[in-house]
Amino acid sequence: MADKTNTPAQTPEDLSEILRIRREKLAALQGEGLDPFRETRFAVSHHAQEIRDRFDELEGTSVTIAGRLMSKRGMGKVSFCDLQDRSGRIQLYARKDEMDEADYNRFKKYDIGDIVGVQGEVFRTQRGEMSVRARKITLLSKSLLPLPEKYHGLKDNDLRYRQRYVDLFMNPEVKDVFLKRSRILSEIRAYLDGKSYQEIADKLGRHVKSIDNALQRVKRKMEKFLEEAKSQDD
Repeated sequence: MADKTNTPAQTPEDLSEILRIRREKLAALQGEGLDPFRETRFAVSHHAQEIRDRFDELEGTSVTIAGRLMSKRGMGKVSFCDLQDRSGRIQLYARKDEMDEADYNRFKKYDIGDIVGVQGEVFRTQRGEMSVRARKITLLSKSLLPLPEKYHGLKDNDLRYRQRYVDLFMNPEVKDVFLKRSRILSEIRAYLDGKSYQEIADKLGRHVKSIDNALQRVKRKMEKFLEEAKSQDD
């Protein structure tokens, strides 16, 4: 299936236009009294991976899930989306004649990167894809910036460090490393706590580490500069 996240890199002019359009969409929603940034609660009954793991048990069951739209594709009165939450991804199936018409028309204007809440039933499409048949889709947060393109993504290490939140939801393997690190540290702390050890926060250690990180960034920039200079000489 076609994926609208597979797009060429945006030029500064393209980005400015995207920002303008998305801000206009937000202003229109706010004008209708549907400000997504005032949506502070949405009850979630299941997560994406849980639905996949328990599909036989949950098929035909009503669920509520929430997450970020990572792709969006439409065929007339039917739309397919990939929704990503903290556990993984699952496909959404939205059909105009199965939703409130006004809700569906608003949903058609949502952008990749928006965070939505979905009420619907678990089912399998004709192609065998585990999905949620949407009955109601609520915009929970509007993404005013486009996500990095699918196949190039965040490659610049400095940008990844500065925008770690983007790195985490665009690169599942990075998120997995952070989760494993957190669990390992928790186990180490629990073990040492059990032995009556006392954890001491050392400001000097953090300061030394921040200096080391800065030096590493300078080193990478110098290496990149030298490579570009060498390629120009060639």
